Amino acid sequence: MSQVPKRSEIAAEHRWKLEDLFSSQSHWDKEYAAAKALNKEIAGFQGKLNDPAQIKACFEMEDELSLHVERLYVYANMRHHEDTAEPEFQALSDKAKKLSVETGEATSFIMPEVLALPVETLDAYINDPSLSLYRHTLEEMKRQKAHILSKNEEALLAQVGNVSSAPGTIFGMLNNADLKFPKVKNEEGEEIELSQGRYIQFMESKNRDVRKGAFTAMYDTYGKLKNTLAATLNANITKNIFYAKARKYDSALGMSLYGDNIPTEVYTNLISTIHEHLPLMHRYMELRKKLLGVDELHMYDLFAPLVEEFDMEISYEQAKDIISESLKPLGEDYLKVLQDGFNNSWIDVYENEGKRSGAYSWGAFGTHPYVLLNHKDNLNSMFTLTHEMGHALHSYYSDTNQPYRDAQYTIFLAEVASTLNEALLMDYLLNKSTDPKEKMYLLTYYADQFRTTVFRQTMFAEFEKIVHERAEAGESLTPQELSKIYYDLNVKYYGPGMVVDKDIEMEWARIPHFYTSFYVYKYATGFSAATSFSKQILEEGAPAVERYLGFLKSGGNDFSINILKKAGVDMSSPEPIRQAMSVFEDLIQQMEQIAK
Repeated sequence: MSQVPKRSEIAAEHRWKLEDLFSSQSHWDKEYAAAKALNKEIAGFQGKLNDPAQIKACFEMEDELSLHVERLYVYANMRHHEDTAEPEFQALSDKAKKLSVETGEATSFIMPEVLALPVETLDAYINDPSLSLYRHTLEEMKRQKAHILSKNEEALLAQVGNVSSAPGTIFGMLNNADLKFPKVKNEEGEEIELSQGRYIQFMESKNRDVRKGAFTAMYDTYGKLKNTLAATLNANITKNIFYAKARKYDSALGMSLYGDNIPTEVYTNLISTIHEHLPLMHRYMELRKKLLGVDELHMYDLFAPLVEEFDMEISYEQAKDIISESLKPLGEDYLKVLQDGFNNSWIDVYENEGKRSGAYSWGAFGTHPYVLLNHKDNLNSMFTLTHEMGHALHSYYSDTNQPYRDAQYTIFLAEVASTLNEALLMDYLLNKSTDPKEKMYLLTYYADQFRTTVFRQTMFAEFEKIVHERAEAGESLTPQELSKIYYDLNVKYYGPGMVVDKDIEMEWARIPHFYTSFYVYKYATGFSAATSFSKQILEEGAPAVERYLGFLKSGGNDFSINILKKAGVDMSSPEPIRQAMSVFEDLIQQMEQIAK
């Protein structure tokens, strides 16, 4: 295999142009000094945030300071990601991180001071024309007021912070460092040590004995530690209930959704609507059984390839052309910005020695977004490119249409734009495909996204809801009880066509997201919202595109649920999930036709 090239060997047109952010190191140093000075200066507002003029001046300085820090931090880290072994940029990244922490401390007085104002005064400031630019900020602060405690109580809760992170830290150490897995046989019959990273490769093996061996070994290992892992998960649930009570929330779920102002119906609707559509999942499992040609479908067959690996060689240049074609439904303006990104060094394309792995879209307000890739000439990389450009264009439209403070969108919205691009690319490829083998490969790829992103994440979300409600009702969550809840959910979700192996009851013990509670539902809602948007765009055309671009331009100028609602996707209703399910049903029908 050829050597991974050095950074200097990558052609200029395939490297991002960070000079658009800072033209030189001395330019960065100058802005760093300005930020350090503002950190000292902003302290002058302490104790004075009691009239509109002072609040406005303080917010303006906070914006200026925050933008400096964002630009410095993003640049330093992107330089570091180009070559993580380069000591100069390691140091720059550390310097930016320290500045970010200092700034957090320097500005920490602002919110408590504003919240100390009487409610009627806050209401008057929200409606004060001189503070119109900060209306959403003040509304958000007022909304938080009911759950902010006295100064002493807040200080006490802050001290509990390190203790409360213990369950997640302990789980991380146990799961990543201390757990040792046995050796299992690979396709060649060699004994290979199982690891978290290798597990999925074993599960994707064409050899059923390899899959079964890895599956059994994985869950046997967790089973031996079930008491410790149950105690760790219980500690995390107890922590959530403690904070919910301390901050006067009705429940741990209510507390988790409050930050993004998401009504609990969004969460419960997702679960109940997916329940309505479980027969589709069961139908997909029956189809999977037929395509694999097995008498019984087991849990270790879920990742087995359904069709021969269809080798789609797609160069970077071809990928850009195909993506441009697939996004034509979004209109001229969107395509123009997309081409700007493709042609003007927004993207760092290929792997080089020391470069950070994976892919992301990032950037700072006031400069175009950037995308980091490690592009390979295959289907996966093409989907990664359109996904990251979805994020990049969302940021571009937010930044060019909103003031700095309102441009930042929430994580609840973040995956919508990226997943929509993937949905339009998939629709384009499926319509263009004439080879049944290629079509089946694409359909499988897409159907499995529904299985893993919508059904599986909703099952996780339901598990979290059940265990927190039981704990809140004072019930005990023994390892046996956790395993029973989890096993029963698998039976419900996968249906009668699946042999739900007893080993799967221990899977709850290895899901890191259960330590970032009530988070996974966002994957399912984001995917459903994007699928709903793509369906509307492909069926309605211009009016739906107009609404969608309005969504991209909104940034974070309102609460997430309202931004989506204005654009025609009401996540407080079951409709977007139902629309996504109709797309899933169509995929299954197409697969069944080919499989006849």
